[in-house]
Amino acid sequence: MVEDDDAIAIPLAEGLEREGFEIVRVATGADALAADGYDAVLLDLGLPDIDGYDVCRRLRARSAVPILVISARGDETDRVVGLELGADDYLVKPFGFRELVARIRAVLRRRAAVLDAEIPQQVGDLEIDRRTRRVRVGGREVQLTAREFDLLAFLAEDPGAVLSRQEILEHVWDPHWYGTTKTIDVHVASLRRKLGDPGWIETCRGVGFRLSAPANSR
Repeated sequence: MVEDDDAIAIPLAEGLEREGFEIVRVATGADALAADGYDAVLLDLGLPDIDGYDVCRRLRARSAVPILVISARGDETDRVVGLELGADDYLVKPFGFRELVARIRAVLRRRAAVLDAEIPQQVGDLEIDRRTRRVRVGGREVQLTAREFDLLAFLAEDPGAVLSRQEILEHVWDPHWYGTTKTIDVHVASLRRKLGDPGWIETCRGVGFRLSAPANSR
């Protein structure tokens, strides 16, 4: 956690520790850049020595560690700059603690998926090989478009968990997607058809979608 304000850092660290995270807190950009061996970075932008954007850029240049910006800078331009410099997510202060926890876990899941990309993931008789971007069902290779593969791989990061439409748009399409969410339905319908069983992707009305192996594939 890179945060110079004790009034924010101390209770936030205590709350995250209660959620099972091990927190190392630093108060300057220099100390953040000197740290090593962390699984994720919570980065405030208003630091006393180095601008947080520069810290983000320098961290990303040397490491693939997940970076979640937590900042009072809430303008669209600020968010875009942070994401373009390499942040994996951007949360504007004040934020809800539960949302922060959910976002941390999401970036850690995505990072774990990248690290595990060398090993094909198995969900029932569905096999997803992220390294070669190939998908098989019961040994049969399924031809997917690039977007269909990205959508399936994202849903497979946490099989059984419901992912909201907004999460899907942000991570499969674009963090600043302004089109209709119906594009998700079109791609889901195509995936269901190609996977051979609509039960692979369940619709949770009013929320989003989840990947779940049909009973006959478990």
